[in-house]
Amino acid sequence: METRFLLDTNTASYLIKGRSPAAAAKFAKTAPMQLAISAVTEAELRFGIARQPDATRLRALVEEFLLGVTILPWDSDCTRSYARLRAGLEREGLPLGSMDLMIAAHALAFQVTLVTGDQAFTRIKQLKTQDWTH
Repeated sequence: METRFLLDTNTASYLIKGRSPAAAAKFAKTAPMQLAISAVTEAELRFGIARQPDATRLRALVEEFLLGVTILPWDSDCTRSYARLRAGLEREGLPLGSMDLMIAAHALAFQVTLVTGDQAFTRIKQLKTQDWTH
């Protein structure tokens, strides 16, 4: 069984902080081998805890989450996907934040469904998404 779902940073954060029982239930029902995060999401999560050096409980929760999930590397396929995606969105006048753009490109490069509740990703017509928070 291979990776089918790439969790975006918001979804990962909801799971780590226990803010979405619906997402937690879907996460628990999905085989671990089908789940992954982007190395970009790992960077964002680590940045979040670096901003709060005294948040030892949060740091422990993030580290525990990262140990239990596959982290997909950002590779040359991702860079090609990113270049095409960014150029296309700019031509259409539909900008997207840099980190979100990288995560979307990662999902497209690996041909997986992005798990997100962020409506900004709906601008990317070829991107498959699911919202696990409902």
